[in-house]
Formats: sequence, structure tokens, C-alpha cells
Amino acid sequence: MRTIKVGSRDSLLAVAQTKLVMEAIQKANPELNLELVTMKTTGDKILDKSLDKVGGKGLFVNELDDALLSEQVDITVHSLKDMPMEVNPDLPLVAFSQRGDPRDALVLPLGGAEKPELNMGTSSLRRKLQLAKLYDSPNFSLVRGNIITRLRKLDEGQYTALILAAVGLERAGLGGRICRRFDPVTEMIPAAGQGILAVQGRLGEDYSFLQPVNNPESSYMALAERGFVTRLNGGCSSPMAAYAQIHGQQLRLTGLYYHAPSGEYSVDSAVASLEEAEKTGTLLAEKMLRQWM
Repeated sequence: MRTIKVGSRDSLLAVAQTKLVMEAIQKANPELNLELVTMKTTGDKILDKSLDKVGGKGLFVNELDDALLSEQVDITVHSLKDMPMEVNPDLPLVAFSQRGDPRDALVLPLGGAEKPELNMGTSSLRRKLQLAKLYDSPNFSLVRGNIITRLRKLDEGQYTALILAAVGLERAGLGGRICRRFDPVTEMIPAAGQGILAVQGRLGEDYSFLQPVNNPESSYMALAERGFVTRLNGGCSSPMAAYAQIHGQQLRLTGLYYHAPSGEYSVDSAVASLEEAEKTGTLLAEKMLRQWM
């Protein structure tokens, strides 16, 4: 029996998400033996600084990449939104899950809060920009740590609200904590890839066993959204956002671009065929860049 070693971060949420992918692989390939291999990444260890200050999203994948390259694992599973835009060409993304809820969510302390905007826990510049237009003079505090730690701090009164990805709460069995889901087009455009799980492998390996679990729509969404952010050179310190919707054979991409010199941001959208998903992301980004020239 062939054994597939699956690498994951060791957090509650990461393991829960990886197990979802493993279950789908096992269902489609009952002849395989799947083994979970967890590890702590640098990003999981540095909890007192925002990601843009300590190296960006790569801090959550470096150890997993090393494990793939050294053949300690056969594949790794990531939240696509946590992956750097530049992926090691020797470690391609080989499958994408069906997309979960892409929206950002408001979480209040147990018992509620009258004014969630008084001290919102979020380290995301993307979220802060958009929350500033949804709430009257909101205040923000740095929040890091796993999902359980964040909720504990919220309930202890360190924050009046948290802003988290809805899908993460749901996958961790904590969807009941969600008090509001922000519209992903008109209220809070999500991070590129939010809600999609990505499987990463090694160049040249046979990953045909992943074909039944790969979701083509998610692949197109990923290409469009990541194409947009890549063209804008967006990372943790650049509050870009992108959200693709598919209707039949067409894709609608909504993007957010932050113009640092003015402190303002703009939102625009484009529609194209699925085959032009990545190109659409690039062209929309270039159009928005020209608006600020």
C-alpha cells in the first residue's frame, strides 16, 4: 500500500483543514495510506509582531517547503490566503479545494458588546482600511496567535471584537461565534484565495491521485485573484484584496488597490472568460495603477 505523507502546520485550524483534504483524497483513493505530519512554522512562533514587520507570509510556509524538498513529506496543505504570491517553482500548487465561505466575520465577546469598534482585534491592513468605512472611528489592536488564543483574549476583555475569516471559524467548529459576515463585494473584499485550501507538491512527481479532489472553479479563482495581487506586488505590508465569482463560463473579479502616498484606496471590477482568469487579474491591476498616475 502506497503511503502519502501530508505536511501541515500544527495549529488546531491548520490540522482541521488538512484533515478535510486528507478525507477527500482517501475517499477518492481508498488504496492509499495517508499519514499526517505536523510542524510548527516560524510564523507560529513569533506572536508579538505583525507579519509585515517580521518577514511576511513566507514565515508560515518555509518549514513546510523544506520538508517537501527533503522528501520528509509528499504534499503539504495550506490556506491559500496565507501563501506568498511567489511560490518556489520546484514546489508547484497541484490542487485546490472547493472554496469555503470567502467572507470576513465579526466576532464579539461572549455576552456581546455594545460598541465593537472601540477596540477591534486585527493585524490586517486590508481589514483596517475597509472597517474604517463601515464603523465610526474604529480603534485597532494587534492580534496574533491561534484561533483559540484569540477568542480567549476576546472573552477576557482584551478586545471588543475580532475580525476573522469566517471559513476558519467554521472549519475549527467555531462558526457559532460569528455575529456578522461582511459582504465580500460591497463591504469587505477578502484576501486573495480566502476560503481555498491549496495542495503543494514537488515538480515532476505524479499527483494524479489529486485529480478527483481538485476543484476547477477554485483554480480559476486563485489564478485571477493571485494574478491581481502579484501585479500590484502585494504582500502583508500592502493591503490589496481580490475576490472572484464565477457565473457559468464567466468570471467577475473585484479588486482593491491601496495608494500609499494618498492614504486612499479604490475598488474596481472586470469580467472575462474563465480561460483568461490570470490575465484578467493582471489587466485589472494595471488599470487601477493607471488611475493613480
